[in-house]
Amino acid sequence: MGTKVKGKKIVNEVGKRKAAVARVTIQKKDGKGKGLVRINKKPLEITEPEVVRAKISEPLFIASQLPDVAAGIESTVVDVNVKGGGFMGQAEAARSAIARGLVDWIGNEELKEAFLSYDRSLLVSDMRKREPKKFGAKGARAHRQKSYR
Repeated sequence: MGTKVKGKKIVNEVGKRKAAVARVTIQKKDGKGKGLVRINKKPLEITEPEVVRAKISEPLFIASQLPDVAAGIESTVVDVNVKGGGFMGQAEAARSAIARGLVDWIGNEELKEAFLSYDRSLLVSDMRKREPKKFGAKGARAHRQKSYR
């Protein structure tokens, strides 16, 4: 899905989880320094709570462990835009989008295998959704009990 815009390579990917949809854009960093990851225009380092930050940074950590891939990541800017769902669903959608984007950006089969062996949901979307509430009932499955006595 990588596209070129005026000589720049840009990768756009999507990750989904429950009602959350994350869209990631990966492009080469202008200038020098380490790569930058932003979630809804906020740096990943100041994202709260801590569990969400750890969940989102998993694909970046796995990719940095591979020697030939680590150099390619440090010169990139990763922008993630997440909408819908709760904070944990958004975190899982973002990590899925980042992992898919990195695989497309680097094009390394070893990275894809590392993601799949760690957690399949990094590259394959989890399509489970919330079941709708039924009329005349408290929830999706819960109904009022009858006694007949």
